[in-house]
Amino acid sequence: MVRVNQILSGCRFVTWYWHCLFPKVRAVFAAIVLLSAGLPLESGREPLAQADYQALGPARDSQNRAEGAPQALDASLKGKLPISELTENEAILHALNRLGYGPRPGDLERVKRIGLEHWIERQLHPEKIAEPAFEARLGQLPAADLNSQALLATYPQPEIVAKRLGISVEEYRKQMDAEAHPPQGVRPKSSKLPQEVLSQLQQAKTLRAIYSERQLQGQLADFWFNHFNVFANKDLDLWLLASYERDVIRPRVLGRFRDLLGATAKSPAMLFYLDNYLSADPQAAQRLKTHPEKLRGRQNAQLPPVGKRGLNENYGRELMELHTLGVEGGYTQQDVIEVARCFTGWTIRNSRTKPEFAFDDRVHDPQPKRVLGKKIHAGGIRDGEQVLDLLARDPHTAHHLALELAQHFLSDDPPDAPVDRMAAAFRKSGGDLREVMRAMIYSPEFWSRAAYRAKIKTPFELVVSAARTLGADVDTALPLVNWVTRIGEPLYQCLPPTGYSDRASAWVNSGALLNRLNFALALAGNRVPGSQVQIAPLLGAEAETDPYQAFERAVNVFLAGQISDSTRSTLERQSADPQIVQIKSSATTQVNLGTITGLVLGAPEFQQR
Repeated sequence: MVRVNQILSGCRFVTWYWHCLFPKVRAVFAAIVLLSAGLPLESGREPLAQADYQALGPARDSQNRAEGAPQALDASLKGKLPISELTENEAILHALNRLGYGPRPGDLERVKRIGLEHWIERQLHPEKIAEPAFEARLGQLPAADLNSQALLATYPQPEIVAKRLGISVEEYRKQMDAEAHPPQGVRPKSSKLPQEVLSQLQQAKTLRAIYSERQLQGQLADFWFNHFNVFANKDLDLWLLASYERDVIRPRVLGRFRDLLGATAKSPAMLFYLDNYLSADPQAAQRLKTHPEKLRGRQNAQLPPVGKRGLNENYGRELMELHTLGVEGGYTQQDVIEVARCFTGWTIRNSRTKPEFAFDDRVHDPQPKRVLGKKIHAGGIRDGEQVLDLLARDPHTAHHLALELAQHFLSDDPPDAPVDRMAAAFRKSGGDLREVMRAMIYSPEFWSRAAYRAKIKTPFELVVSAARTLGADVDTALPLVNWVTRIGEPLYQCLPPTGYSDRASAWVNSGALLNRLNFALALAGNRVPGSQVQIAPLLGAEAETDPYQAFERAVNVFLAGQISDSTRSTLERQSADPQIVQIKSSATTQVNLGTITGLVLGAPEFQQR
């Protein structure tokens, strides 16, 4: 990769980049200079204050004011969508960026032909969108389509195989690693190490975002997976993750919240992640001495003896704080304990061979409970179901979920009005998530000037949106996955149950900014293995010999022509750089379209959605 400081003439571009994003933060700039020069950096990676992002607003707003007030959109395009502040192109791009992962070449024209409202309503019914071509792409990633039983058989846990072979786990790992990385010229064997499962899941997620026509479903699956987060590297969860996202989350993202909540509660992935599969009534061991089934032994040989287990509050706490009511939801520590009692006995059967939900009444707390002032007395597994019903109906849950959805799709700090409409739609519809999304999309605030390009892309959103806008042909997605990790968002590897943050301040720091720019330059320059882009057809013949025309075309194609004056002047100053323009003869010049495109995709405006 061409070094950034060579391309950017003494870091002038990085100076501009930082200045555009964070004019109040000067101390960290030295760290960026060090990074771009290839020097080591031990500090300077602190996240930056939300106020610093407001620098993006004035330049964008001044340009929009210069364009004048938008003309009324054609009714055939917008239908009943309350769009009054955005132009036709802006409205379409806004939808493609917020309800999906950004436009591909030709998407703007396609949406114009079918109508924006029609495109949105189609996205709200992904089951009606057939995509055999995309499904064929996933054929190269078989692990992403296997159930947990098949994954455990195909990619066995090293501890189990090593024990069967009579060798140490470390020795087995070395053998498998050697098979996966043979000497040069020898075709590697297909890896059966567990990390291959995670790798294929990450690649499938990336390909789905780039190529699937079900863009809103993809965005919602990401949102709800993050909402009900599990950590891939917690032992058994690595083998449970594929089914969790594919069978539990994705089919229910536009259904009823109670169904989604119940499916996650019974998912082996969630039960294992928050340790509820171990939770037992502390009095269960004493009762089992006279239990009629005591001679059958434990249902699951992998579980510790009942006498060594006890009440686990993890799921009860996160169920209320994160999954439903929210931190201000009015519950107490006693409620956490009572909810935990209700879910004793919710466990996993056959966890090492065929993991599936099971209810073990022998370790369930049979005594009455009281949650949020309501008596829970259904008995057995119905105690937990009654709690889920109670929480799903609570008004705090409606507001908490509406706010989180608005923060993801509208802005980091959304106005109260659309959040209130979404919460009302949740309550009125009995938790129908499609109706909640429709309430947001049909709110005027969603289409306001203030909401346009008001969100900073996460690393994943940046990588897949860049691949989409360039029309990249992705043969293998692993290098793209590695870039997502490098920029700061290793997929499926968020340890805390909170999931990754949805706020801009979590994603932009000194190291991340340079990695974002380096990625843009690498992808546009065809230096990301497994991904091929063709820039010339997108920019036209004139761009190949005229750097000013190339920049102008790149800005129009990739940024809809909307950049601040400082961005434009800085890009134009790069036009004479020898890394961009090569003089072939007195009458001929050759423009490096990859570098120009990379600089445009690295601009602050492309970091927004």
